[in-house]
This record gives sequence, C-alpha cells and structure tokens, in this order.
Amino acid sequence: MKFRLHFVVDPMGWLCISMVFGIWFYNTLFVPKLVLLPHYNEGHIPWAIVVCYYIASALCIAALFRASTADPGRLPADPHIPHSEREHWELCNKCNLMRPKRSHHCSRCGHCVRRMDHHCPWINNCVGEDNHWLFLQLCFYTQVLSLFTLVLDFCQYYYFQPLTGLDQEKFTTRHELALLRVSALMGLVMFGGMSSLFYTQMTGILSDTTTIEKMAHFSNEIFGSKRSWQWALAEVCGTRWKLLWLIPLRSRQPLQARHHFRTHV
Repeated sequence: MKFRLHFVVDPMGWLCISMVFGIWFYNTLFVPKLVLLPHYNEGHIPWAIVVCYYIASALCIAALFRASTADPGRLPADPHIPHSEREHWELCNKCNLMRPKRSHHCSRCGHCVRRMDHHCPWINNCVGEDNHWLFLQLCFYTQVLSLFTLVLDFCQYYYFQPLTGLDQEKFTTRHELALLRVSALMGLVMFGGMSSLFYTQMTGILSDTTTIEKMAHFSNEIFGSKRSWQWALAEVCGTRWKLLWLIPLRSRQPLQARHHFRTHV
C-alpha cells in the first residue's frame, strides 16, 4: 500500500487544522480521564465502551491526517493525454495547462485539481477526486466521536453512579464541571457543523455535482447514466466493498474511467 503525501504551505490552513486537532486532543484526553476510565475502574461501565471510544477517536484522527495529506488529484505539469480522450480536456486560463473537464484551478494551492469539490481550510487541502472519500470519512467519524462525547458528558451527571475513589486535590477533579462543559460545547458545535457538511457532501455525491458547480448555479442534470447510491459511493471511495468505505488507511484506485461533461467553471 503506497501513500502519496501532499502538503499545502498556507499559514491560515495550518491555524485551522491546528484548531481541529486541538479539539480532538482535548476530548480524547479529558473525556476518558474524567468519565470513561474512572467509571470503568469502579465497575460502572463495561470495557467495550472504553475501547469503542478510543477506536472512534483513532479513526477520526486517522481520517483527518489522511484527508489533509492525501493528494486531492493534482494534475502534473505535462499530463499524458490519450488521443481518444483529447476532446474531454481543456486549457486552464490561469496556469495554461491542459486538464480534464470538471477540473478546477485552486487559487489557494496554485494548481488544478481533478473534479475539485472545494478547498477546505480545516484540513488545509483541496477536496478533489482522489481524497473526497477521506473527507467524507472525516465528516462521518467526527459526527460519531462528537455524539459519543455528548452522550458521555450527559451520562456523567444524569445517569452514571457517583464516583467514590476520586482524589479531591487533583486539578481535573476540582475543575471537572468546567472541563466537561467545554467538552460538551465542542461536541455540540462539531456535531452540528459536521452533520450539515456531511449532508451537503452526500447530496452532492448522489447528484454528481460538486460544491463549486452548485455555487456556479449548475443544473442537476447528470451527463451520463443515472447511478444508485451504492455505485455513487463506490465510485467516490474507489471500491465496491462497503466495509472498505470506512477504512482511511488504504489507497484508492478508480473503478473505471467515467466522464461527465459540463461547461467548466
């Protein structure tokens, strides 16, 4: 399995992704320390809940790392264009390079990206043909982890049994309420934002329309055969195996060459 790392030099993007990482680190540190591990040690919750939380956290940070460092589909300076596909390519009026139709030039990254959806500062990368599936995973696992965090924060005060073995002099014990309120606020904001973004991304994938095309007021006409949701997600994720749609640590290969032709933005 070979990964091709891709880094964007953008201080604003570095700041945004640092904030996302900080939120993940805060909840991964304090939720187990304040809620999961103390209740597990006193026998209030089973080990499976602790393991599931750490798995969700690991998948979330893995999806963030892969989405931010994966090549979104950057076009080379001198692409090889098969003679039979030349009519499906066009000249970019910004970088003066040939590119497939439905590609877009990212002014932030400074190059063209195949089937670019948008540039996301929160991952400091473009979302394009080759990493769209990773961005979708990031949205999904962030929702799972945020909802898990909110449920645990709620159960800490309204469902779980009181803890008896706490050290009242520890910082985390003395400021437990404030720490968990911050955690709940982060979880609520992340869950709401990511749920909206995930819905937008899914509707775009199912209608075969990128965010850029929606912003340019493109019609919902699909140039090609109508696709089921299974085929639409299989094409984005690069595999028909549904279990692999959820695994970020793998490579993606296009299922087959498909061309949808629209007037380019």
